[in-house]
Amino acid sequence: MRLLVVTAVEAERSAVAHRLANGADVLAVGVGLAAAAAGTARALATARAPYDLVLSAGIAGGFAGRADLGATVLARRSIAADLGADAPDGFLSLDELGFGSSTMDVDAEALAGLRRALPDAAVGDVLTVSTVTGTASRAATLLARHPDAVAEAMEGFGVATAAALAGVPYAELRTIANPVGPRDRGAWRIREALDALGAAAARLAAADSLEP
Repeated sequence: MRLLVVTAVEAERSAVAHRLANGADVLAVGVGLAAAAAGTARALATARAPYDLVLSAGIAGGFAGRADLGATVLARRSIAADLGADAPDGFLSLDELGFGSSTMDVDAEALAGLRRALPDAAVGDVLTVSTVTGTASRAATLLARHPDAVAEAMEGFGVATAAALAGVPYAELRTIANPVGPRDRGAWRIREALDALGAAAARLAAADSLEP
């Protein structure tokens, strides 16, 4: 199968590219939803042949007790968690505003293939945010709004949007570098998360099939 793996930064790209077999294109397109959407759309539009699957991959923050440091996470849905409007009664999502949807479902067959290759991975909603959570109160608010969330990152929804417009199945894989909550750089484990990302890529390379 032709696989496009989209990461945010070079360290993530390198961790994945060094472990995946030939036939996968691995790109670093930049940080954030807009860069992810634009970079993915360009890659899909200029590809020499159609892709069978787009995989958003990288490190992320994990919600405590759901995805701990070093864990691997597979998204069931990618959700743009702060795409909407503030209101006196609380946050209104894009869906509630009637302007579209802030949720993108992962391709079910692709997720099944990833789960076969990575049976120990946590599965749940991965939130796409423009501002990384830095307080316990915001972490609690996000979990109250998205009770199935396991992690937060900054690109998945953008990659998913570009893939959907191109008609290509989409999935998201993350490894956990820090807990979602108070910003504590001493608690970050970026090197360990990158190593876990590379190990996950190696297991995908050894899998019989990820065909969606």
